[in-house]
Amino acid sequence: MVEVWYGIIALMLTLYVVMDGFDLGAGALHLLVAHTNDERRQVLSAIGPYWDANEVWLIAAGGALFVAFPAVLASGLSGFYFALFLVLWCLILRGVAIEFRGHVQNDLWREFWDRGFSAGSILLGIFFGVALGNLLRGVPLESSGWFALTLFTDFSARPPIGILDWYTILVAVFALIALMGHGAAFLAWKTAGAVHERSTRLTWRLYLLIGALWPVLTVVTSIMQPAMWHAFLSRPLAWLLGAGSLAGFSGVFVFTRRGRHLSAFLGSTAFLGGLMLATAVCLFPVMLRSVDNAALSLTAYNASTDARGLQIALYWWAIGFPLAVLYFVVIFRLHRGKATAAGEGEGY
Repeated sequence: MVEVWYGIIALMLTLYVVMDGFDLGAGALHLLVAHTNDERRQVLSAIGPYWDANEVWLIAAGGALFVAFPAVLASGLSGFYFALFLVLWCLILRGVAIEFRGHVQNDLWREFWDRGFSAGSILLGIFFGVALGNLLRGVPLESSGWFALTLFTDFSARPPIGILDWYTILVAVFALIALMGHGAAFLAWKTAGAVHERSTRLTWRLYLLIGALWPVLTVVTSIMQPAMWHAFLSRPLAWLLGAGSLAGFSGVFVFTRRGRHLSAFLGSTAFLGGLMLATAVCLFPVMLRSVDNAALSLTAYNASTDARGLQIALYWWAIGFPLAVLYFVVIFRLHRGKATAAGEGEGY
């Protein structure tokens, strides 16, 4: 049952990265692909039906952690307290910017909120990347299960460590570029005209950059955490997920070249999803790694709630998860086709 819930949380975090990732990427590229008010409204119309619902997957993953692995949630919330507030402020900034830009028909007003929307999206990509880097590198867990991190120390990735060092920054850069590539593929699929053309070009360029950074990050991570590399070599599921990620990466280029932009977006989805799930498989059972003493790490086994609680929670998840998936199927079905810029006073 512990393994099942580890998989559930990995799945929901992956769904968050894939689903909210495309609107975060679109927001980060907002000022690059859209130059006029109508073009920017076209971008907002493309992500408008989805962006707030996509964030629910992050809340759901947090709820699942609370139910299944409360010690991990408690330790992570306390250790990353300030970082979590930065994430919340950026999420609020994005939502406010999307809603407020159309309230006043003034170029300066719109430009202010457009830049806020773009800045919030870029910062969120960086913050989530830094968080992933910290999970991969490890944190200074004490015997009590708690930890505290300064913003940075000497950037060496060796104790004493901070939230920022050369490794977590490298992961953050890769994460931001990957989300921007995902957002570009989404906009190439959902838009037409100049926004479509710019998004298509950026999809190529960003995925070429991803292709350059991906092997570098893989090698560096395997050197820093040899256990993850050994796990990858010994776990066939990780091979399968890695192969799916590689196939999705290749598919972005093939389908973009052929003008099949939905297939290219699905390839980008497979790339991100396969990468996230393969990472989770290689980390298992570790959930919060201790950089000082591996025996102090919080794992799926020593941080889980009792088996009866996990079983009851699984029944409720089996009801709620299909309903959430059905909701997204309906939303994508209702809003199929190219997005067009809404008129003034007509929402996005």
